[in-house]
Amino acid sequence: MAEQTISYEDFLESTAFSDGIKVLTANRKDPFCKVELNVPYAIKDNSVLHLQIIKQPIRADDKKFPLIMFVQGSGWRTQNLSENLVHLLEFAKRGYVIAIVEYRPSSTAIFPAQIKDTKTAIRFMIKKAKEYQIDTDKIIVWGDSSGGHTALMTGLTMDQSDFDDEWQKENFSIKAIVDYYGPTDIIRMNEEPSAVDHLSKYSREGLLIGSKNVLESAELLKTASPLMYIKKQKEIPPIIIFHGNKDRKVPFHQSVLLYDCLKENNKEVECYQLKYADHSGPAFWTSEVLDIVGRFIRKYIYIQLNK
Repeated sequence: MAEQTISYEDFLESTAFSDGIKVLTANRKDPFCKVELNVPYAIKDNSVLHLQIIKQPIRADDKKFPLIMFVQGSGWRTQNLSENLVHLLEFAKRGYVIAIVEYRPSSTAIFPAQIKDTKTAIRFMIKKAKEYQIDTDKIIVWGDSSGGHTALMTGLTMDQSDFDDEWQKENFSIKAIVDYYGPTDIIRMNEEPSAVDHLSKYSREGLLIGSKNVLESAELLKTASPLMYIKKQKEIPPIIIFHGNKDRKVPFHQSVLLYDCLKENNKEVECYQLKYADHSGPAFWTSEVLDIVGRFIRKYIYIQLNK
């Protein structure tokens, strides 16, 4: 039999049946998502960079979805891009297109390559807006750990050409930032107890800036610290912060510094301490936490659009 093009509506129900078969009516309205793995978005330093894209199936109507660019943490080293894919898939069911960003690791490209890569990835998704039914007026950046740092730096340096490989004024804007336990003032990472090295040239921070000792690179590290880009007269996106108070890798103090700086400069910010939470883990992906993230995003993308 030759293949035919028949619409779902015109296709007849099967009449085959047997006693004892149980019947359920299909629920065709509950959201489900699909994942496109390893979508290339750029070639930099002779390496192909990829996105993991999570989306609901393409719809026939003109509905558009907000875009979340998620930056997976890795200590700025090679990322495990699947680490939070399952959790983000569940969040995508709430009505978002999500793209997990691969950035160049510090062994390949030092700071600020990671921020530049994220902006390149955003532009790629904007170019694909029609294909993925993206509302380009509703872009959110979200990241954890070094990805949280990258998300913050991306949203806070939209006016800085030296953090952009394709500098174009007013090319896009960020409506909100979700920061999961990201470093915010790198030179001060050693002020609180930690289980990892934050000071030597072999530390994650040292490798980020080209294998330099952190204490000997204070001026350079200022440019890599999100706090340095928060000014009262500067318009920045609303920020929501989540951080465990038993984080062994990025001290909770880093989020306190960020929160205090944002409040002092009259910026929109919410901060949640997760009591007993370590660095990453299931505590950050509960329904309760994701409900808070969802409310925050919805509040600010719609407020800003209606101004």
